[in-house]
Amino acid sequence: MRILVLGGTAFVGRAIVEDALVRGAEVTLFGRGRTGTDLFPQTSRRIGDRDTGDYSALRDGEWDAVVDVSGYVPRHVGQAMAVLGDRVGRYLFVSSQAVYVQSGVGPGSDEDTPRRPPVRDTEELDNDTYGPCKVACEDDVLARYGDRATIVRPGKVAGPHDVQETFTYWTRRAARGGRVALPGRPEQPIQIVDSRDLARLVTQLLIDNRPGAFHAVGPAEPTTLGDLIHTCAHVAGTEVEIVPVSPDAVPDPFPLVTPEHQWATRQRSAARARAAGLPSTPLSTTAADVLAWDRARGEPPLSQGLSPEQEARLLDKT
Repeated sequence: MRILVLGGTAFVGRAIVEDALVRGAEVTLFGRGRTGTDLFPQTSRRIGDRDTGDYSALRDGEWDAVVDVSGYVPRHVGQAMAVLGDRVGRYLFVSSQAVYVQSGVGPGSDEDTPRRPPVRDTEELDNDTYGPCKVACEDDVLARYGDRATIVRPGKVAGPHDVQETFTYWTRRAARGGRVALPGRPEQPIQIVDSRDLARLVTQLLIDNRPGAFHAVGPAEPTTLGDLIHTCAHVAGTEVEIVPVSPDAVPDPFPLVTPEHQWATRQRSAARARAAGLPSTPLSTTAADVLAWDRARGEPPLSQGLSPEQEARLLDKT
């Protein structure tokens, strides 16, 4: 199978390329060529820039499928589709759980949950526009490719090379042990999908030439934020005591902490994706692998959460 990956050297894209290569695919990468230049020497590379609209490197060639992990606004997918046309068999767009309405959703909601109204008049992405822009992208892909379109909507993704740092914060924090400040409630439901499970779902959907929309969420068994912190501590060989603190005393948003009125959105159904081939890596394995990767890179400062000094001052007041 010949697969074109739009953006394949960062976190999610990197995992997809790795899985596709393991499964014998012939992979072409499209990106700016600024990151991951030492990765995947066996792949063909096309250099361009979605931000400037330079897709000229894709004017020739044919692929059985394209995986778009770099489309955030309708212009991105529109330009990609315009240059590729019918020279691709299937267009798989990696979307987001943010496409869904945020209220009136119960636990176990599936891919038919109502989505938010699409937004096309901005490229400024924030909490109000990110999801609606992804909705517009989905609509455009479906309008262009119909049954040759596949939509994957991941929840929170974790794994080695995670640039978002939210899960990394908790693996690193739990590894220090002791009293842990939590500006939320331990019983908050949480969904984490391992990046490698997401990648396997994507490649399986392409192999099976399967249309439709799919939730990429995990783990297999329901878990809570408190369970996640204790799991991270267990794999690190430490013990922790979770200490609830006021949300007003910490940066907002805080890694993986969700307001109670949104808890149902962290309890989506993965049934359709599981039936299509989504694996379920145990949370403990994800935590251990992220911890090992973080330590191997020297544990650089994180932009998320509290520093050890900030947390110590906060706990002294609790």
